[in-house]
Amino acid sequence: MTQLKKGDIFPDILIESMAAEGKCISKKDGQVIFISGGAPGDIVDIELTKIKSSFLEGRVTTIKQLSPNRTTPFCTHFGLCGGCSWQHINYSTQLIYKQQQVIDNLERIGGLQLPAMKPILGSARERHYRNKLDYTFSSNRWLTKEEMTEGKTFGNAGLGYHLPRMYDKVFDVAECYLQPSPSNDIRLMVKEVALREEIPFFDLRKQIGFLRTLTIRTAITGEVMIILQVTYDKMEWTEKILNALAEKFPQITSINYIINGKKNDTFADLNVVCWKGNPYITETMPRPDGSGTLQFRVGPKSFYQTNSDQAFELYKIAWQMADLKGDELVYDLYTGTGTIANFIAAGAKKVVGLEYVAAAIDDAKVNSTINNISNTDFYAGDIKDLLDESFLKTHGHPDVIITDPPRSGMHEDVCKMLLKAAPKRIVYVSCNPATQARDLKILSELYDITDVQPVDMFPHTVHVENVVRLERRN
Repeated sequence: MTQLKKGDIFPDILIESMAAEGKCISKKDGQVIFISGGAPGDIVDIELTKIKSSFLEGRVTTIKQLSPNRTTPFCTHFGLCGGCSWQHINYSTQLIYKQQQVIDNLERIGGLQLPAMKPILGSARERHYRNKLDYTFSSNRWLTKEEMTEGKTFGNAGLGYHLPRMYDKVFDVAECYLQPSPSNDIRLMVKEVALREEIPFFDLRKQIGFLRTLTIRTAITGEVMIILQVTYDKMEWTEKILNALAEKFPQITSINYIINGKKNDTFADLNVVCWKGNPYITETMPRPDGSGTLQFRVGPKSFYQTNSDQAFELYKIAWQMADLKGDELVYDLYTGTGTIANFIAAGAKKVVGLEYVAAAIDDAKVNSTINNISNTDFYAGDIKDLLDESFLKTHGHPDVIITDPPRSGMHEDVCKMLLKAAPKRIVYVSCNPATQARDLKILSELYDITDVQPVDMFPHTVHVENVVRLERRN
C-alpha cells in the first residue's frame, strides 16, 4: 500500500454526509475522511491535510459535480467568514443533518435509549434573526485574495469580524445578513465617521489605537442599543461617533461606551457608561398560556437568547415538557437573567433560579418585578457549590428541575446532586448535544428519556439546540 502524505490528491470523491463542526464525511479504501469545503452529494477532488491512524482530513480543491442539496450562498463574505458556514446547503437539508447530529450524540456518546423523536423545529426566519452582533475595529484589516491579486500588499482600517481561529485578523464587513435593520447602516456609518475624523482604529497585535469594538443589540420592540469600546478616555473622539449615531438613528434608545485598556475585549468586569437614553433595551415575549406579554430588560452585560423569535419557541417547548399543574416547586438552573424562570412562573407554585453571574441575578429580579411576578426567588453562586443538601433543606426539594447550562454542560457534581434531589421530572435545555449526552448518561441512573425536541436557533450554522424531558423511574 502506498504511503500517504500531506498534499496527496484524491480524485472523484463522493461526499456522503455531514459530521460535527460542519465538516463532511466520505470514505476511501474503508478509511474515514473528514472534508472541509463541500456539501453532501458533491463529487470532488480533495487534498490531504491531516493523516491519523483512525481517520484522514482533507480540503476540497475541485468540485467535479455539484450536489442537489446545494444552493447559492447569499453573502459575499461566504468562505471568508466563519459565521454562516452552511449557507451553501439548502435549509431543509441543514435541518436533516442537525437532527441527525442530536441523535448521534445522544446514542453514541450517551449510549441512551431514545423515544421516537419529533422533527426538528426550524427557524421561521433564515436571515436577520440575531438580536446581537459584535464587530471589531482593526487598523490593518485582512485582505482578500482579489485585493492581493490587484497588487495591494497592506490592509487599511476595517470594521468587521475575526477570521476563524485568527484572533488578530479582521475582515471588513460590507453587508451582514444576520441582524435586522438598522444594524448594517449603523456599522457603516460608524466606520465612515471614524475614518473622516481620523480616529485611530485598534491594532490587535501592537495593542495600540483607540476604537476597539462596536456591539449592536436590537429588540423585537424596535429598540436598539449601541456599545462602543475604546481604549482610553478621549471624549472628543468618542462623542464624535456617539453624536453622529444619535442624530442619524432615532431608534437607538440606549447609547453606551466602555473604556477598556486591557489586552482583551471582555467587559464583564468594566464600567459601562450610559451616554444617552436608557441603560437597557426591552424585549417582549408572549406568555406561554397566551394570557399576555412578558417584558425583559436587556442591559449591556445581560444574556438574552440571540434569536428572539425562536427563543419563545424554545422556552414554550421547555414549559410544555415541564407539564406544570400549578402546585410544583421548580428549580431553574443556570437561569441567567431569569427568562425561563419568569416565563414559567405563572404555572408553578414557586420558581427558584440559580445562576453563577451575580449581575444576571440582579437582572432576573428586575424582570420579575416589572412583570408583577412574586413567586420567584433567585440566588447567585457557582451552581456546583450552591446546589447542595443544605440548599435543598432550606428551599425545599424540587418537584421539577429545568436546566439550561452553557456549552460545557453541567459539572459532574451538579448531575449527581440532581440525582440526590430526585425531582419527578427534569427538563434539560442544551446548546451542545455532546455535553448534554454526557450529562444524560449520568442522570440515566434514575431517569428515563421520554421526549426529545431539537430546535434550530441558528440557521446556516453547525449549531443546534435540544430539549430533553426526563422522568424519574418508580
